[in-house]
Amino acid sequence: MSDPIKHECGIAVVRSLKTLDYYQQKYDTPLYAFNKLFLLMEKQHNRGQDGAGIGAVKLAMPAGSPYMFRERSIHSKALDKIFKKLLAEYHDKVTKGEVFPEFPETIKNNFDYAAELLMGHLRYGTSGEYSESSCHPYFRRSNWPTKSLMLAGNFNITNSDQLNKNLIARGQHPIFETDTQTILEEIGFHLDQEHDRLYLEGKGNDLNGPSLADFISDNLDPLRILREAAKSWDGGYTLAGMIGNGDSFVLRDPNGIRPCFYFKDKEFVAFASERAPLMTIFDKSYEEIKEVEPGHVIIMKKDGSIKNKVFHKAGEKKACSFERIYFSRGNDPEIYRERKALGAALAPEVLKSIDHDLENSVFSYIPNTSEIGYYGMMDELRRMRRKEVKVSIKEAVEKGELTDKLLNDLIMKNWPRGERIANKDVKLRTFIAKESGRAQMVSHVYDITYGVVKEKDNLVCVDDSIVRGTTLEKSVLKILSKTNPKKIVIASTAPQIRYPDCYGIDMSELGKFIAFRATIALLNEQGASGLIQEVYQDCCKQVGLPNNKLENHVKRLYDNFTAGQISKKVAELVYPQDTDWNGELEVIFQSIKKLHKSLPLTAGDWYFTGDYPTAGGYYVLNSAFINYYENKSGRSY
Repeated sequence: MSDPIKHECGIAVVRSLKTLDYYQQKYDTPLYAFNKLFLLMEKQHNRGQDGAGIGAVKLAMPAGSPYMFRERSIHSKALDKIFKKLLAEYHDKVTKGEVFPEFPETIKNNFDYAAELLMGHLRYGTSGEYSESSCHPYFRRSNWPTKSLMLAGNFNITNSDQLNKNLIARGQHPIFETDTQTILEEIGFHLDQEHDRLYLEGKGNDLNGPSLADFISDNLDPLRILREAAKSWDGGYTLAGMIGNGDSFVLRDPNGIRPCFYFKDKEFVAFASERAPLMTIFDKSYEEIKEVEPGHVIIMKKDGSIKNKVFHKAGEKKACSFERIYFSRGNDPEIYRERKALGAALAPEVLKSIDHDLENSVFSYIPNTSEIGYYGMMDELRRMRRKEVKVSIKEAVEKGELTDKLLNDLIMKNWPRGERIANKDVKLRTFIAKESGRAQMVSHVYDITYGVVKEKDNLVCVDDSIVRGTTLEKSVLKILSKTNPKKIVIASTAPQIRYPDCYGIDMSELGKFIAFRATIALLNEQGASGLIQEVYQDCCKQVGLPNNKLENHVKRLYDNFTAGQISKKVAELVYPQDTDWNGELEVIFQSIKKLHKSLPLTAGDWYFTGDYPTAGGYYVLNSAFINYYENKSGRSY
């Protein structure tokens, strides 16, 4: 994705099913689970660079001893900072003789994260302020373990305003910071109710002191709590929670929008936002990693028992296709195949764009995340070329015209030629990101490979998706034009992004999407600007209606044009200005049909089609268009 956008966060949960001395004896360290948590987070660091946080719960701690811990950071290398700090504390305690690795009980008593239950979070902020206080896990403290709650997640809730109103109606005083805080308070309210119910029941049975606390802890029902809490949630979410008594849970939204994977063996239950990190860190096969089903919660009681239950009726599965196109790492076997398929699906249209002139074309990719799609396109181009060669050879044999020269021309010429043309300077990219207002430096983010592309060549570059087109216009095309090709073709493995997202990706400002801008430009050119005002008025009429009564009026703007017409206008809008290049530019987008064929297990496509999986999506779209028309910036929810 050439445009930098913030997106889905990453979670990691590690639940030890053995005691610390077991890991000390088998793996020569009582911090085996702690180390696994770090590795699981490190393998997902692509999912969050705004900050990181970890939490821990120790089981069976005596009264008066701390049992619940949290560490957060918004440092530029937050994950490294957290774990280096904690490991330094641990080794300092070893040096001072406060803990002894060969005696794990000393470590559990004296090192905060020598715990059986560990949670980690990598943050890409899409709501709330950018500060350490906005990093997960969120913590709701109580002197009752069964009322203490820690929460981390990969999610956006579209109706947090309404949920806050519900809290106020109960007499609570919510803090309007983030939807995470709202969800924490909602779950916390029902946790309190469950605790109080059990407290009264236990007292009625003449229980007191530790026996009463044990009764509440043993009978606490996270499923009952979560079913009540989640009744009104609208959005995409994977949530992980830890209760002070040692119970924990991981749940996934009813449409399966946000991803979550897990495994269970005799030593651990572990969860992550991506499958491949679990496979790598815990040495598991593909088959051993399971997907948390939509609308399901996996509950781990403090005694190690595990239940997989339905907390909310599942809807149509609409897993986010951007996970497959871009966000998740490509070393997942399914995602690797799918990204190659997305690239292969572009091949016929790319061939048409260059008039089948493979001899005078150079194929590449930009940015680096598009590499797998590029491999898929090259495989398909070569397959198509081999098919052509086979037909030509067969015809030549039948005519008795097969010669060495013909074979040489068929096999050696007009063959797809791949080159690495642009390389991103990561250090410069990081520097520019920290220096606002340095737009004039953006075009230097990429280093170009000179001398490969000739003036007679077409230059085809695969991009995984084009959102705003800003980087394409200000950076990518300017640097590619320096090679002075006859034609540049940008081929996006994703379709045109036409609608805002509200389930985890930070792209809710409709007016910034290049496909939307192109459509508005076409309407104005055709003298149809009245339709824009008409759609605005219809959106205004929907304000205040229940979300399930809202319609997508924005679709009417796109219905006036073909995808090809919009793509052509996109090319005009992003054509590199202030350069000496005067070649042709074409932008090709994936079709919706080919998207679904390439991603057979992933149906989420609302940012392309406007068909949202929940009612809240239409509310956000409505708000986004009104904000655009009224020239208001900022998130639409």
